[in-house]
Amino acid sequence: MTLLISNTNMKKLLFSLAALLMASAAFTLSAQEVEAETKAAAEELSETAAAAAAEPEKEMKTGWSFGILPTATFSVDNGFQAGAFGDVYYYGDGKTYPDPLHKISWEASYFTKSQRMRLYLAYDSKYLIPGMRLNASVTYMNDPLYSFWGYNGPASLANMPQPYDTYWTNKTTDINYYGMSRQMLRVLANVQGRIVDHLNWAAGINFWNWTLGDMRDVGYPKEGSKEKGFYDKEKTLFRDYQKLGLIDPKEAAGGMSVEVNAGLVYDTRDIEAAPNHGIWAEAYLNGAPYAGNPTTGLYSPYLKACVYFRHYIDIPIHIPAGDPVFAYRLAWQQTIAGETPLYMIQNNPLLVQRNMISEGFGSSNTIRGLRENRILAEGMAWVNTELRVKLVNFKLFNQYFYIALNPLFDAGIITKPYRAAALEAAASKTEDIFLPFNNLYDASKVGDIVYSGGIGLKIAMNQNFIISAEYVHCFYKPLVADPWIGIGINYQF
Repeated sequence: MTLLISNTNMKKLLFSLAALLMASAAFTLSAQEVEAETKAAAEELSETAAAAAAEPEKEMKTGWSFGILPTATFSVDNGFQAGAFGDVYYYGDGKTYPDPLHKISWEASYFTKSQRMRLYLAYDSKYLIPGMRLNASVTYMNDPLYSFWGYNGPASLANMPQPYDTYWTNKTTDINYYGMSRQMLRVLANVQGRIVDHLNWAAGINFWNWTLGDMRDVGYPKEGSKEKGFYDKEKTLFRDYQKLGLIDPKEAAGGMSVEVNAGLVYDTRDIEAAPNHGIWAEAYLNGAPYAGNPTTGLYSPYLKACVYFRHYIDIPIHIPAGDPVFAYRLAWQQTIAGETPLYMIQNNPLLVQRNMISEGFGSSNTIRGLRENRILAEGMAWVNTELRVKLVNFKLFNQYFYIALNPLFDAGIITKPYRAAALEAAASKTEDIFLPFNNLYDASKVGDIVYSGGIGLKIAMNQNFIISAEYVHCFYKPLVADPWIGIGINYQF
């Protein structure tokens, strides 16, 4: 089933996003501003104040600020999102603006296509503990129709027909070959402390609990029929991998993982949410001294090395709304000891969470333009580049807004495949599985470079609350996922 969205509908969708963001400003509260405005109404301006009032207004926020929106996101993998999300900021006397003293983020939502339900609560502050930054969150996700595309991206199911949506959440057949289910609970806490100016140490602990299994679809309305359809749980890649021994029976039902991380963070950004200039780099180890399933006897500890380098370059073309910014990210992560269990292979360890989900090579977190978690590997290197151009800024409902475009280009490559030897051995033993294609695995494609490009639109309130919409095309034909549209919050990096 290929999703088509016309230019007219796309414009309507983006216009609706803008309208929703403007409306959310009406919910924004600022206790100190209200007090200041009341006082100003009761007193006459002094000569000094009058002179100051004649000067250009300096952007500043104080006190509390609440941004609340209905969830208006969309992705080709999960469909439209129903629910609500928001951020709560506390700026105090405004001296740290646009960085808040405290930030609380939350979400409660449901996705129409994948039937995903997720709950999220997060806290972030550089000021709660003197000299340290604390980032903590709790996340729960339930995915009845989670997508599993196999291991090692370009090499997996190399000769599948196009469009391969024929075997993915198709409402004209009982086959959803890429379907499985999962439930996830994650609790994390990370801290940073200063070593010298701009250089911090960082450490954290994360707890994960996963439940994996066959699809748990509630049925779908068949096209041209009043009856409900249900997918065949036997005819899936998840089942085929188990029959071929590519999924350990001990991990097929899920498990737990307790991860610890430690490393260094170098940060010279002027603004965290959308920097105008500066560098943000991280290098750290992320390991799980315990990863397994006590019920099945699985024990699979692992250690990963992670390096991220992000650079924001101000381009001195003085547009009234602000100078353009060229931003790029170089990233690498790889398992250097042990083997990551199946339920953790999609995870991208991060010291500071910008978005609720930090997993998968594909979708909105790494290489845009691909299906969610399309590339599963023990090691990946990738680059993201984009030009951020502010078109206009304005003040509305006593809040500061800007609108920006960001043309972008992404690329990535596998640096360490996942269970490659087992896959090569299994590729010739497919007689007793459902496999609807000619080839299960093509090892020669593991090193192929995957690349994509597109454009995004951003609408920001108070430089922190940023709504994002992006359209991206994958130029590596075997992994094309057109039309790839992602609508969410924040810049990707």
